[in-house]
Amino acid sequence: MEPIVFVPGLLCTELLFARQIAAFSDKPILIADHRSDDSLAAIAERLLAAVPGRFALAGLSMGGYVAMEVMRQAPDRVSRLMLLDTSARPDTEAQTANRQRLMDHAAAGRFDRIVPALFPMLVHENRADDAHLRQVVEDMARQTGADAFLRQQRAIIARPDARPGLAAIACPTTIVVGEGDRLTPPALAAEMHQAIRGSRLVEIPDCGHLSTLETPEVATRLMRDWLAG
Repeated sequence: MEPIVFVPGLLCTELLFARQIAAFSDKPILIADHRSDDSLAAIAERLLAAVPGRFALAGLSMGGYVAMEVMRQAPDRVSRLMLLDTSARPDTEAQTANRQRLMDHAAAGRFDRIVPALFPMLVHENRADDAHLRQVVEDMARQTGADAFLRQQRAIIARPDARPGLAAIACPTTIVVGEGDRLTPPALAAEMHQAIRGSRLVEIPDCGHLSTLETPEVATRLMRDWLAG
């Protein structure tokens, strides 16, 4: 049975996919290590070394950046691809500058400022006061830690423009985005969909950037369709 490889986003852990992991507990599952390296290439190489043979690959946000790098390095290893709330574009100057400000906080011992700064942009505006969701995000950040956060941000800042490689993706691909995702909005998902021949695009209503946490039932159903398709 082919395993499912989940790649979490920045500051996220397996908790990002907790409901999906539970739903597919009858299948082999691997959570990619995206905390130990400071380049997408190295993260993808570590992932490929950790899982034998072919696998289904799902990445959210930074996890999507890693997934596209895996597709560049070893496309024949991936049986199907799911890209959630992510973008194929490189960082803009403004995005990099904002990341650097957060990195400065972390490097100066002010890591506790990161989640308060990020959370309002991570979720749909209707969930800005969702205490449970905020607690999950804080728990994931604490498990990640400042050093890994800095490595992740360096990898994200240096990521290449993945758009030129999208047309070469030939495996069944589903692209998911929250309609209220302010970090990687629906237009960026549509751009990937147009470039990946035969891909499926799904926009989830009343959902922000963390679709697997904000709308877990919908995300799980989409994954079930993706695995069966």
